[in-house]
Amino acid sequence: MVMKRRIQILETQQVFKKSIFKINEARLKHELYNGEMSGEITRLNLERGDSAAVIMHDTRNDTIILTEQFRYPTVQKGPGWILEIPAGTVESDEISDPIKTLRREIIEEFGYSVVNFRKISTFYVSPGGTSERIHLFYVQVSTGNKVSSGGGIISEGEDVRVLSIKFDEALKMIENGLLQDAKTIIGLQWMQVNRAKLATDSR
Repeated sequence: MVMKRRIQILETQQVFKKSIFKINEARLKHELYNGEMSGEITRLNLERGDSAAVIMHDTRNDTIILTEQFRYPTVQKGPGWILEIPAGTVESDEISDPIKTLRREIIEEFGYSVVNFRKISTFYVSPGGTSERIHLFYVQVSTGNKVSSGGGIISEGEDVRVLSIKFDEALKMIENGLLQDAKTIIGLQWMQVNRAKLATDSR
């Protein structure tokens, strides 16, 4: 069990800000495992807010709805285009309820209207360098939830391809490296563990 220990923040300053990205630099001391305080250290934190993501599961066809989008940070080390579950940045008026983020994103990208979200987990993306967390959910959908065409907001540079992939095939895509997005892998593996219960819930 992780115990809360003492932290002394000596100074914090913002050293970079552009668009949604901010980098804060802190001078601090923290309690060591032996009970003493560390020497002064400097740490950086990329702040870009939290995100919310959801596994959309069509239970009738046992398919997962994914997007394929261009993601510039993957260009240097990967394909540039990534398959992933729908997600969005939690806006300031959505912090207390990330489901509001998901309802907005699902309408924009997929054209689905859904309500019964199930919380899976909240986790840090890369706690060594950023404070960003992802609030991960699961929701069951059907063709009856489709209310608009979706496809993203063109004025914001979004160009989204929507795919429905059989759940078993999606698991194979993790094994063969075709799925490389962490939140998507975590969500699918959660589904794999809970598959029997989810099948019962959908009846």
